[in-house]
Amino acid sequence: MDLFDYMRENTMDKEAPLASRLRPRTLDEVVGQRHIVGKDKLLYRAIQADKLGSIIFYGPPGTGKTTLARVIANTTSADFKQINATVAGKKDMEEVVNEAKDNMGMYGRRTILFVDEIHRFNKGQQDYLLPFVEDGTLILIGATTENPYFEVNGALLSRSRIFELKALEKEDIKELIRRAVYDKERGMGAYEAVIDEEAADFLADMANGDARAALNAIELGVLTTERGTDGTIHIDLPVAQECIQKRAVGYDKSGDNHYDTISAFIKSMRGSDPDAAVYYLARMLYAGEDIKFIARRIIICASEDVGNADPQALNVAVSAALAAERVGLPEARIVLSQAVLYVASAPKSNSACMAIDKAEEAVRTQRTMPVPVHLQDKHYRGAKKLGRGTGYQYAHDFPKHYVEQQYLPDGMEGSIFYEPSDNGYERRIKEHMKWLKDKT
Repeated sequence: MDLFDYMRENTMDKEAPLASRLRPRTLDEVVGQRHIVGKDKLLYRAIQADKLGSIIFYGPPGTGKTTLARVIANTTSADFKQINATVAGKKDMEEVVNEAKDNMGMYGRRTILFVDEIHRFNKGQQDYLLPFVEDGTLILIGATTENPYFEVNGALLSRSRIFELKALEKEDIKELIRRAVYDKERGMGAYEAVIDEEAADFLADMANGDARAALNAIELGVLTTERGTDGTIHIDLPVAQECIQKRAVGYDKSGDNHYDTISAFIKSMRGSDPDAAVYYLARMLYAGEDIKFIARRIIICASEDVGNADPQALNVAVSAALAAERVGLPEARIVLSQAVLYVASAPKSNSACMAIDKAEEAVRTQRTMPVPVHLQDKHYRGAKKLGRGTGYQYAHDFPKHYVEQQYLPDGMEGSIFYEPSDNGYERRIKEHMKWLKDKT
């Protein structure tokens, strides 16, 4: 390292963005991801013992994939190399491989190669790395925001452990916010700033699991806010709103307003008011509600409140849930909007819900009688001798593909659980069932 490299590194340490300066240096400084780096977990033990195999970190932005790679770099005795797949070419990989061969041959030292955004490598680039991962020349650490089972070479996957990183919890983000404001060595502590609990809550919510977003907002707030009369920089709710460019809405994910909003959302869909339903959808999205939570509510409503009045509603809701999770925000808002408007505008029936309620009540309160003999399974040796299946009438052998016979257990004949409504497709179901049973 020459003088200029030394000066550049020192300058970067001081001038780097807050999110970069606060990156953990050790496992004990890592916030969140306890499911993979808790002290009793495999990855923690492997890092501490310096016995890593090839791994793939998979998760949304800001969850600590690069951070964990840096922690590994700080703790391993192996040579650590890093490349970014968005800009690296074959020449860069060849240089790393040649150095790794030299390190192994001359010093017996392993080389860890961290590939950020590994999904950006094409198949040829991934194939190039494979033999060197196989023979131990390289230990590969890949980081990706995309599902590795779709984006990473199957051969590489089979030689790697996949660790999925989750979006950070609100309390994890708040801990990082406090470090950012009060840490005098690597944070903004030298500026003598304070942050209100309300502002910290808001930023943690708006970050939506992305630590980088919260830290960038803190840095902007501290650097641009004038000192108060007491000589202190106050990061309050209006400052936090300004820094993250979002207005706070009355929506606490664990409080009354959360439940009131989701209740209004569901009731608006049930009540066939698409305008109100999409408004509450927008309100939840703006407040940072989990799109998976919203999608589940739409699916439930499609089945509970629309049901067979429009069987397509459930297909739309389920497809929207899968699509929203696949594409993510911001585009997922359009997918969810389409599903919400469809379900809200569809004809309504709760007959499916009522049917299962009645059936469960019968199961709970009535004696459980055997399945009628003619409906019992006859596809095993000895069933005929026991009389199983005797007298069963195959519906397709009869006109209308229907024959009247007993299906419910003895004592329950004539019980009715499903009563189709007169709405939408259920009217046709009702007419069809009447036609089947009409003996004229």
